Amino acid sequence: MRGKAIIVSAPSGAGKTTLVKHLIAALPQLEFSVSACSRQKRENEIDGKDYYFITPELFREKIHQDEFVEWQEVYQGSYYGTLRSELQRIWDKEKIPIFDVDVIGGLNLKNYFGFQALSIFIQPPSLEILESRLKNRRTETEESLLKRLSKTKEELTFATGYDRIVVNDSIGKASTETIEMVSEFLLSK
Repeated sequence: MRGKAIIVSAPSGAGKTTLVKHLIAALPQLEFSVSACSRQKRENEIDGKDYYFITPELFREKIHQDEFVEWQEVYQGSYYGTLRSELQRIWDKEKIPIFDVDVIGGLNLKNYFGFQALSIFIQPPSLEILESRLKNRRTETEESLLKRLSKTKEELTFATGYDRIVVNDSIGKASTETIEMVSEFLLSK
């Protein structure tokens, strides 16, 4: 294990991906850790940039071969995880990994890295606002939307397991707050 890591987690639609992009733009020592997943690639996604898209069978084979630092079956038959080879890729570039992961994956990464990681939970201002954000994405069916909102209620109960909580009621304010806390963490011994 090498150096520090930044872990950003949130329920789907809370703004974690936007905040991670702001962090990477502000702090060039950070490198996005590309997660692996077994779901279908969305139209605007790029394999190897947004995710490593692999089949459920190959994902399970990689689990069996201990190729993941952490992994989770987020929805039945839908796996997400962090490959050991991805961490090595980032460390070879002498960068600090920043993770944009689901809530349980974030806790698993925090457990893996311990005090060398800063874990940040991005919380939506309310479930109603989160629902509106998810609907505006236009990537969800009514069924998948209900599934995500149900999962969100459970995920919010894990917020206290994180080092810091940021309520994303304004992306500008949340971005500034997150950049400041990460900068402070990176400067600490």
